[in-house]
Amino acid sequence: MEKLHMRKVRCQAKVAGTLVTVAGAMLMTLYKGPIMEMGWAKHADPHQGNVPAAAADDTDKDWIKGCVFVIIATLAWASLFVLQAATMKKYDAPLSLTSLICFMGTLQAIAVTLIMEHKPSVWRIGFDMNLLAAAYAGIVTSSIAYYVQSLVMQDRGPVFASAFSPLMMIIVAIMGSFILAENIYLGGVVGAVLIVVGLYSVLWGKHKENKEKKPEAMDIPLAVKGTMKLDEDELETSKANNSVAENSVKTNKEEP
Repeated sequence: MEKLHMRKVRCQAKVAGTLVTVAGAMLMTLYKGPIMEMGWAKHADPHQGNVPAAAADDTDKDWIKGCVFVIIATLAWASLFVLQAATMKKYDAPLSLTSLICFMGTLQAIAVTLIMEHKPSVWRIGFDMNLLAAAYAGIVTSSIAYYVQSLVMQDRGPVFASAFSPLMMIIVAIMGSFILAENIYLGGVVGAVLIVVGLYSVLWGKHKENKEKKPEAMDIPLAVKGTMKLDEDELETSKANNSVAENSVKTNKEEP
């Protein structure tokens, strides 16, 4: 787990970078501002981003409930990183752990679907976009992502692995502008800049922390080598003493 020593600059950089990243993510979500004109979106339909008033009212009706569920989902996602890192210390098998995580997720998804959906048609699988989305979510964003995430946690820790999560908002905004011709607002641009700055601060702090840990890790083999050298010296000394004792015994026997 992470240890914070607030008197050290690297820990201050990690904490400040985390706060800046969270601020950038909240800014992208809560503040829009004026529309930014992008070169690739100039030929998009200007009325595409306009939403009717009735649809906007329906969308904003349950925003409190949506915010609560998003916060719960974020806490659950953060808890997954911590639990996965703690599990990897006692269960050093990333592939098996990934299989167990996906299996438990499948059981939870089945239970939620049985509770929320009562139509048999939702279980029907066809060769269309729904099948592609389900396969991509299961293979790429779940199986491969969890496995790579486990490998990164073994080497760098949970903070390093979770630090890149806010980048998804930036990638989604850029891809949405390219593919779906969605509008990019000033709040999104400023929030993206804050996310990148905060991520750089966190990674800089982790880099300094790893550089401080390397000399400590190198001291252990040196100590072991020193112990082995002492053992070898003691062995040579005992051999020399034994040979001297044997020579003295032989000399005593040869004397009349």
